Amino acid sequence: MGNKFKSIGLIGLGMVAGVAASMQFSAVAQKSGAPLPLEELRQLSDVFGLIKSDYVEQVDDKKLVQDAIAGMVASLDPHSVYLDKKAFKEMRESVAGKFVGIGIEVGMEDGYVKVVSPIEDSPAFRAGIKAGDLITRLDNTPLKGLSLDEAIKKMRGDPKSKVTLTISRKNEDKPLIFPIVREEIHVHSVKAKMIEPGYAWLRISQFQEPTLDDMARKLGKLYADNPNIKGLVLDLRNDPGGVVPGAIGVSAAFLPKDSVVVSTNGQLIDSQQTFYARPEYYSGRSGGDPLSKLPAALKTVPMVVLVNGGSASASEIVAGALQDYKRAIVMGSQTFGKGSVQTLRQLTADTAVKLTTARYYTPNGRAIQAKGIVPDILVDETAEGDALNALRVRESDLDKHLSNGEEAAPANRRDELEEEQRLIALAKTQKPIEFGGKDDFQLAQALNHFKGLPVKLAKAEVQQPPVVDLKPEPKPVQMPKLDDKAAAKK
Repeated sequence: MGNKFKSIGLIGLGMVAGVAASMQFSAVAQKSGAPLPLEELRQLSDVFGLIKSDYVEQVDDKKLVQDAIAGMVASLDPHSVYLDKKAFKEMRESVAGKFVGIGIEVGMEDGYVKVVSPIEDSPAFRAGIKAGDLITRLDNTPLKGLSLDEAIKKMRGDPKSKVTLTISRKNEDKPLIFPIVREEIHVHSVKAKMIEPGYAWLRISQFQEPTLDDMARKLGKLYADNPNIKGLVLDLRNDPGGVVPGAIGVSAAFLPKDSVVVSTNGQLIDSQQTFYARPEYYSGRSGGDPLSKLPAALKTVPMVVLVNGGSASASEIVAGALQDYKRAIVMGSQTFGKGSVQTLRQLTADTAVKLTTARYYTPNGRAIQAKGIVPDILVDETAEGDALNALRVRESDLDKHLSNGEEAAPANRRDELEEEQRLIALAKTQKPIEFGGKDDFQLAQALNHFKGLPVKLAKAEVQQPPVVDLKPEPKPVQMPKLDDKAAAKK
């Protein structure tokens, strides 16, 4: 798709580029034993000196060095990044499931910020901000022409600070003005409810540190109130990922004990690992096993996993594991394809480097990087088609994305100009999808599948993969072959 259309995907407030990293944490940066390239470092020192002596204005030493680090890291791939003091703080808040802001999920439309959904009980929610609203100004600053990330940063601020939103709302003749006071927002990444008698819906919007405990608590209550659940829909649509232990734990809730969930392979020995459905791989700081009190029925209840082009990273780990073991039917659209792990290497108390250190693989050794998970049953997001999903950017669209060692599978979309125009026109007529709502088309198809009713398949001209049965059938893990460099280290 042309660059003009690559900002239409949905994004959560505080997410960068719609994809949260699959992160592991390391407080101490590892020292490399490789010799330093002295000639190149001398050139860097010469350029530093030239800027200090010849540039038209004085430049701060610290800024020059930080910008050099940021440029060096950013040149590697789309997910490696230098985190200055502010960015490091925001990243930690996002992983912890909280941040200071107004409390909305947003996207871009026609150069403006569009509200996808206000977060329940947030300042924006209480002020009356609605899904579909276009934010045209923040205080006196027009948002037209700003990137989504720039607009998000302007909506952030200190607790109790004020910001005024100018809103354009459909069917309103005049702009609406909303003064809002920022506060700490606690993002609840898990929702669970009964869609109808016998059928449950579990949504995970992001994998954060509290996600697993929250899921276990809500699923436990759901089963206590409804002990005869006949089918469970795990909704991972627009889930950009998050922390790896959360993905392992969610997978472990539905897989046999000790099952392989995911494996990783990279240059360092400690990045060549296999992760199992065991508490030591997913328990949080409190220790213990948050899954220990879940009903045994979770291991066998029929499941459908819903995914789309916004499902990435940790959500692809879960979908890939459940698909490999034939534990669930994966339904929806081809996922984003982010199959890399980022490790946080802290440099100082306030700064860090988020560095891509490994690729991850499903239990059967399938690489996700730049390919994604192809559903067992392809279903469009709406009865009219898959316009919003087809216009989303995927990993393979990003500059400098990692390869997967194979030819990337093409996404299920066409690039002809006529098709682009049709999709854009259709996307503009579609209302934001309320996942789990009465008009959720893909969820309705999941229920049809459980009941043995016809499922309305995607309109895309692709060959449908065969439908698999639900009998768990673990296969031995095929670890990816190490490259020569990694083998030598081992």
